[in-house]
Amino acid sequence: MTPSPNPPVDTDAPLNNFSQCHAGILQHLDSFGELPALLAPAQRARAVAEDIVQFFRTAAFAHHDEEERELFTAVLAAATPGEERDQVQQMTDALTREHRDIEAQWNALEPQLKKLAKGQPAEVDGDAVRRLVDQYKAHARWEELEFLPLSERILGRNGNHMAALGLSLHMRHQPGFLAHI
Repeated sequence: MTPSPNPPVDTDAPLNNFSQCHAGILQHLDSFGELPALLAPAQRARAVAEDIVQFFRTAAFAHHDEEERELFTAVLAAATPGEERDQVQQMTDALTREHRDIEAQWNALEPQLKKLAKGQPAEVDGDAVRRLVDQYKAHARWEELEFLPLSERILGRNGNHMAALGLSLHMRHQPGFLAHI
């Protein structure tokens, strides 16, 4: 709260005017003294926002695309028809739905995070952030514990399948390759 620039003068007790002025100065100085402690978290928030905005578009979305185009396709193609292929199809469908859901959650958060990354005032929904973080961690954990071991078994039955996936991934990561597809 900012005191008025020219508070009324107490002509009966003029020294009170100086005391009141000092009280206002001290109040502002107390707030000013808090500033250094507030800067580090604000700068960290901006850096985290800037990093996650860059990361999500360039790494997380690209990872989803690579899994869906390369890994899921390779595992489905190598799966034994019947129960195994049905299981893989159900798993890849579920993982793909999770990718879309995570991406939708990100799209809702991204505009405010971009503002924050630029140092602009932004309201970031903490519950939405927690939901996205929790869902993505659960998604990755399920892939690591369930889908990737199954993929290893299926692709590992034929060395050519694993080699083809490796070559496909290698080509996708070559500079300029994605511009040609």
